[in-house]
Amino acid sequence: MEKQRAYFCIDMKSFYASVECAERGLDPFRTNLVVADVTRGKNALCLAVTPRLKAQGVRNRCRLSEIPGQIRYEVAPPRMALYIEYAADIYSVYLDHFAPEDIHVYSIDETFLDATAYLALERKDARALAKALLQEIAARCHIPATAGIGTNLYLAKIALDITAKHSREHVGYLDEALYRETLWTHRPITDFWMVAAGTARRLARYGVFDMRGVTQLPEELLYRSFGRNAELLIDHAWGREPCRISDIKNYRSKSRSVSFTQILPRDYSAAEARTVLHEMARNGAESLMKRGLVCGKVCIYVGYSRGETAPGNACLRLGAKSALASLLSEAALRLYDRIALRDRQVRRLGIFLEDVSDESCEGYDLFTDPAAAEREGRAQRAVLEIRQKYGKNAALSGINYLPEGTQRERNGFIGGHRAGYDDKRGKG
Repeated sequence: MEKQRAYFCIDMKSFYASVECAERGLDPFRTNLVVADVTRGKNALCLAVTPRLKAQGVRNRCRLSEIPGQIRYEVAPPRMALYIEYAADIYSVYLDHFAPEDIHVYSIDETFLDATAYLALERKDARALAKALLQEIAARCHIPATAGIGTNLYLAKIALDITAKHSREHVGYLDEALYRETLWTHRPITDFWMVAAGTARRLARYGVFDMRGVTQLPEELLYRSFGRNAELLIDHAWGREPCRISDIKNYRSKSRSVSFTQILPRDYSAAEARTVLHEMARNGAESLMKRGLVCGKVCIYVGYSRGETAPGNACLRLGAKSALASLLSEAALRLYDRIALRDRQVRRLGIFLEDVSDESCEGYDLFTDPAAAEREGRAQRAVLEIRQKYGKNAALSGINYLPEGTQRERNGFIGGHRAGYDDKRGKG
């Protein structure tokens, strides 16, 4: 019989805000600080708020305008390059104790660890080892963290998200029996990993509002309502999860896509947003070429200001797979001209390049001049080489210099946010 496994799920509390506090020598539990790009105005999104602000009722991912006026706080501009440095430092803490194959980075601030084989080596039980890791992260990186311990990956995540919040040690533990005993009737059900609001609404139609209720529904009904996702829901309702970190590392997706989304810095007219979409399509073509890929389908998304109008989306299948900027831009703009509402202000845009495959699958339709396509491809690759050597803004198109364009500025972003390269680490 296989011995019981021990998984950790470790999360950095209010990571971006905690990094900014660490840089300033401040305690995030005693400091009112938000991370937000004030150049985007009073409705700028707060990427993180300190635990002290959360304790005062300020929710994470709120807008600056939503913070109560009586609360005084400091605003730190996003510095994504700095946050990546801290994440790498924290990863090095894990590497001091775990082999890379037993570490799965779930996000920049959250990591799964398979601690099963290390408890005897470290001469600690699971709780003691988790606490030691949190203390080492605090000592070396000055970032507070929370840990969930579970006998499978799902239970580790739930122990982090729900159980650890009520622990003075910031460590939660769950096995299947304890999960059923303590959390089967926990509400709202959306507190559980992978249970979205739409899933909760569908379950509510059957009078189910907690995980115990899910276990009492006929499985045939769940499969009829949720399809193959019912298997995941049923397993999680019972506290089961067969997937291991090794399975995650061995997984290879059968389909690939390249996508870009933007929240515009202000309300854009339909004509201005068209320019930005044009930039995004060209950027998407460059991304495909950089990866040695081509796509056969272009989809776009257009979201309007203040939710006054339902967003629009549309797709177009190409005559042949390609990564040429002219073809992808033409397809994206054709879709935009078809669905964009001219009398509405645009605030969000997305482009999705789908049906992606290796560049060896590139082809031409009957209306394409192969010689002209080859010339464009060579020019596109030359520009890509210049940008890779000298920086993304070393070679730009005329469209990037239009006043409504965003690509020149975004070329200095990481993950859609300011990299903060001009801010010296340790300066604060």
